[in-house]
Amino acid sequence: MKGLRTVYVCTECAYQTPKWLGKCPRCGAWNSFAEDVEETSPGAATAGTASKRTSMIPTAPDNRAVGFADLEIPAYMRQNTGLGELDRVLGGGLVHGSVVLLSGEPGIGKSTLLMQICDALGESRRVLYVSGEESGGQLKLRARRLGVRGQNLFILTETNIEKILAETDRVKPDVVIVDSIQTIYAATVNSTPGSVTQVKETALSFINKAKNEGMSVIMVGHVNKEGSIAGPKVLEHMVDAVLYFEGERQQSYRIIRAIKNRYGSTNEIGVFEMTDRGLLEVENPSEMLLAGRPRNISGNCAVCTLEGTRPLIAEIQALVTQTAFPAPRRTTNGIDYNRMCLIIAVLEKRLGLKFYQNDVYLNVIGGLHLDEPASDLSVALALISSVTDRIIPDDLIALGEVGLAGECRAVANLEVRVREAARLGFTTAVVPYRNLEKRKLEVPGIRLIPVKGIYEALGLLREREK
Repeated sequence: MKGLRTVYVCTECAYQTPKWLGKCPRCGAWNSFAEDVEETSPGAATAGTASKRTSMIPTAPDNRAVGFADLEIPAYMRQNTGLGELDRVLGGGLVHGSVVLLSGEPGIGKSTLLMQICDALGESRRVLYVSGEESGGQLKLRARRLGVRGQNLFILTETNIEKILAETDRVKPDVVIVDSIQTIYAATVNSTPGSVTQVKETALSFINKAKNEGMSVIMVGHVNKEGSIAGPKVLEHMVDAVLYFEGERQQSYRIIRAIKNRYGSTNEIGVFEMTDRGLLEVENPSEMLLAGRPRNISGNCAVCTLEGTRPLIAEIQALVTQTAFPAPRRTTNGIDYNRMCLIIAVLEKRLGLKFYQNDVYLNVIGGLHLDEPASDLSVALALISSVTDRIIPDDLIALGEVGLAGECRAVANLEVRVREAARLGFTTAVVPYRNLEKRKLEVPGIRLIPVKGIYEALGLLREREK
């Protein structure tokens, strides 16, 4: 006789156990077990294996092995989404037959983004928008506010995967948008919607449908309190691209980046501005990041970072103040904490600056996260400027990696960074000596000052002060 039992499923590798474990014995992940309910029958599988149930995953008929020499390279056609910033992150557009997972915090603008791209996709493709969270009237109101005409756009408010697949066969869309995958459930799986088993089963149904019939699928995924995608980790491995929509709801700017993309680079980012008319593309993010930059203030230095092929000018602010606690505070926003501690240690050892008596606060304006070593010299100059109260010229930008000996190491793509700085009005660039040792670089409108280490950079600030 069939019954129900409670199992715990690892969200990383889908390992099952009848009781909660702190560490998964298969993949070694900690605190990764989520409670689930499944149907059992006499002689059902024991812990660690899947129970018997009917699967809704469609299979392709006559699927046989093909010789390697007989394989053909497919011509992956791409469709523009109407948002150039999103196309940049996707690698040039939405690939036919691909599956994209879009994730982000609640209220960040995922549904707004998807409704906007429906307008451009509907000009040449049939789009099916499956909503499990909103009614048709709510979607109609959003579309009217965003100016979406709804050409070749079909709306389906359903959460049952069997009915969704049946409606997909009737409409025969080229693009399917699922908002969100955590609300879809399969009646053959005895667990609540959003559970590990349900998410994996319904996602596999959409993935197989996309691969067998050549339609593109965009799925929205919720995030948990740690900021990662809710559900099994294997979901990110099954899809073709994983996009994260980031930003603060209190601010108007949003950043979309790819952490996985089988058809393009994962280093590109797209920048949007949230307005009452929806998401607007920010084609020149550097000007946006430098807007409102204070003048003649210590602890402020500019740096040029590369996000894929796009150079971005970011502003680094440092505040060093005398501490009132036995142990000084160290706080960072946008820069790795350990990297900041490393640079502070180098400045204390090589320049004799006293940071151990001061609180240090470091911030990157605009919500960017700088993870490349080319920003080290700019961070060091901002810290030096704040602790000595020397003002860095507003038209100066610093590029370079700082080593433990205080040396300034070369960075990649220096010419691209310098040209972007010159375009935005910077007249002086402090660059590593190694970059100009073998190749002479001349960029109109900007003077390059090579330095071998942070001591020379400190001397440069003293000369500017005089």
